[in-house]
Amino acid sequence: MTAEPRPIPGREVAPSSPADRSLMTDPHRRAPGATADFDENPFARPSGLPFGAPPFHRIDDADYEPAIDEGMRKHLAEIEAIAADPAPPTFDNTIVALERSGDLLTRVLKAFSGVTSTNTNDLLQSVQRRVAPKLAAHQDAIYLNAALFARVRHLYQRRDTLRLSDEARRLVYRYHLEFIRAGAQLSDADKERLRALNQEESTLTNEFQNRLLAANKAGALVLDDRTELDGLSETDVASAAQAAAERGLDGHWVLRLQNTTQQPPLESLRRRDVRERLFRASVARAERGDANDTRGIITRLAQLRAERARLLGFASAAAYSLDDQMAKSPDAAMALLTQLGAPAFAKARREAAKMQAIIDADGGAFALAPWDWQLYAERVRKSDYDLDESEIKQYFPLERVVRDGVFFAASELYGLRFEPRHDLPVYHPDVRVFEVFDADGSPLALFYADFFKRDNKSGGAWMDSFVDQSRLLAAKAVVYNVCNFNKPAGDQPALLTFDEVATLFHEFGHTLHGILSNVHFPMLSGTAVPRDFVEFPSQFNEHWALEPKVFASYARHHRTGEPMPQALYEKIKRARTFNQGYALSEYIASAVIDMAWHSLPPGAPPTDVRAFEEHALRTRNMLMPEVPPRYHTPYFAHIWDGGYDAGYYAYLWAEVLDHDAFAWFMEQGGMTRANGDRFREMILSRGGTADPAELYRAFRGREPRIEPLVAQRGLTLPEPGT
Repeated sequence: MTAEPRPIPGREVAPSSPADRSLMTDPHRRAPGATADFDENPFARPSGLPFGAPPFHRIDDADYEPAIDEGMRKHLAEIEAIAADPAPPTFDNTIVALERSGDLLTRVLKAFSGVTSTNTNDLLQSVQRRVAPKLAAHQDAIYLNAALFARVRHLYQRRDTLRLSDEARRLVYRYHLEFIRAGAQLSDADKERLRALNQEESTLTNEFQNRLLAANKAGALVLDDRTELDGLSETDVASAAQAAAERGLDGHWVLRLQNTTQQPPLESLRRRDVRERLFRASVARAERGDANDTRGIITRLAQLRAERARLLGFASAAAYSLDDQMAKSPDAAMALLTQLGAPAFAKARREAAKMQAIIDADGGAFALAPWDWQLYAERVRKSDYDLDESEIKQYFPLERVVRDGVFFAASELYGLRFEPRHDLPVYHPDVRVFEVFDADGSPLALFYADFFKRDNKSGGAWMDSFVDQSRLLAAKAVVYNVCNFNKPAGDQPALLTFDEVATLFHEFGHTLHGILSNVHFPMLSGTAVPRDFVEFPSQFNEHWALEPKVFASYARHHRTGEPMPQALYEKIKRARTFNQGYALSEYIASAVIDMAWHSLPPGAPPTDVRAFEEHALRTRNMLMPEVPPRYHTPYFAHIWDGGYDAGYYAYLWAEVLDHDAFAWFMEQGGMTRANGDRFREMILSRGGTADPAELYRAFRGREPRIEPLVAQRGLTLPEPGT
């Protein structure tokens, strides 16, 4: 996942004026209005490190808040100067000036966002609470500035006469649209109401994030009897013991919660009572009626978003959100979910029947429950495909998968080379840094990798950036990937499931979208594209995990170095459609729940969260107790603080594109540099410089087709008219 916030005009790296440049050469000179104390702040000047990487070795947690405050002060001064410029608006004195503004604020917020999501603490969370409403007000001060909007609108209305490049013309369009969507055309009274809504939403999304982080930690299952872990590997048991020791619970074992409903140990734990306890801990983590309960926040956020959408002229928050996406409307998104939902749930029911037959044959005398699914699905996989996850993991050590899998594929397709950088500071000892070189040997980007689970780290996996690529600012990308793999005890290697291997390839697909960006303007850089397009490069990159040349490079036994036997590789390929009814159904259920929350009308009363979910699924014939949603509402971070509100459908929308694009690769000879270079030039390098539908049509030569996705998922669509 990559979550992109609504952009604040201005991006980091190059100084934007002679006064700013003097700050780099004269350490005693301060910007007007800056304090002597701030002059010592590590954010007061560009970092000076390669690629503008954050100087984490000089940053204390107490440095962030004054830097954010000073960044907002300085940014607003720049904005006021642009808005009050007596010269007629031009592309350079308005749009380019906006692009150059806010370098200090962007610099500190990039680092602050990265650290608070991966390595937070009480001080950082208190800073988040204080600055969240101020940042919302800051953004409104820009987008609701009538004089500034008048200049942007003037240029937009005359864009056809300005002799702009295609990218510059797109930038004018994007700025004008952002101002409109942010409320620039509202009356003064409605602007005031919008400001209040935005500040409250910002405060609540921040509170949701912090409550969920605490709920994930508190919800972990603590076990005090070794027999309760029966079925887990010795490595996993040792990891659980280490997690307990880190909490001061020596002699116990802790099964930490990942962000999803289902938990990895459920496929191995033999004791049914322990499986049920772990599952119930997962689903109840944020609805215990304690300080970590998120339900009140959720219902209020839904109300706020509905009211904001009404102010802006939309029927619902979903309609507002999708108006700027590829899907364009909730109806289009729901049509895709419905088209694939029926065959997905039908397949899931067949999968459930097969597992129930195994339970009955074993004399289990119980009905398949959601906490049983993973264990018995693994039984089915062993019987039908002769595949054992514990055997497969021996061939997927993390270090080799990264070096000889993810990096190797990027080298084969795009000519990239990756070299470790041990001299650059990091925000946590687990983080590793790599310099990325292009095919001609020139430095291209920095890549930070943060792979292991921590109690003070948000759940899930994502990509983000410390610096965005931009020719205007002479900036190369500094990108990071975050995952939540279990950290092995001692010097044991981290062994991955194949799903975790796919996660690495997925997140690195986002990274490629960032580091291969080749645009002039920072607002259009890298992953600054609609949500239902941003997941296309990431999901497309997953395909290379099973490409024979790539797989042979990384799938080697962690002890012997021997390659995975060909027979085992073929079994993995044959099992690709295994459990896909379940996987697609749990995803679609969550997407439907997301759309239901964001389709509520303004003024809808608070409702019981679980009852609301059940109604949303039952009315669409998608309620199946054995297949719970991948995320229940109270811990659905994508939609409450991840920027995917009314956008969780995007993964499926993008999946149509990724399978169709991969089919093109196979038609054109597969993994070749020529094919990779074409994909790089026409998709990965373009960022948001053109309409994504146009980018895809130019690459593929036609509209995308759904058939490759259907085949990959092993689904059967009904005949037209049935």
